[in-house]
Amino acid sequence: MRYALLVQGGPYSHQASHSALRFAQAVVARGHHLATVFFYHDGVYNAARLSAPPQDEPHLLDAWRRLNDEHGTELLVCIAAGLRRGLLDEREAARHGKQGHSLEAPFELTGLGQLIEAGSHHDRLVTFSP
Repeated sequence: MRYALLVQGGPYSHQASHSALRFAQAVVARGHHLATVFFYHDGVYNAARLSAPPQDEPHLLDAWRRLNDEHGTELLVCIAAGLRRGLLDEREAARHGKQGHSLEAPFELTGLGQLIEAGSHHDRLVTFSP
């Protein structure tokens, strides 16, 4: 079965991100394919390059990156929500005259069309919201 996730909660302010990550890990552990994770609203903060949680807390950004590395999961960030919250990739930073970028690779800025595509091309789209 092919899954896509929609994560709308910030990584350390709500349970949504942590629950989504645990669900994602369970999906792949059971042999399903987690093709796409789409980060929207405050969920875009999961892709913040400079996040540095305390050592006794899970490092969600690293865990999302591992899903991409080990299972090829797309990590898509809503461009409108990201730009509003200061999350820019190198191209957008240059376009807006900013000195640095704040989006961690392999997260990618993309539009809501990718979310609609995920919902129509996967067997399940599961939403995690605060």
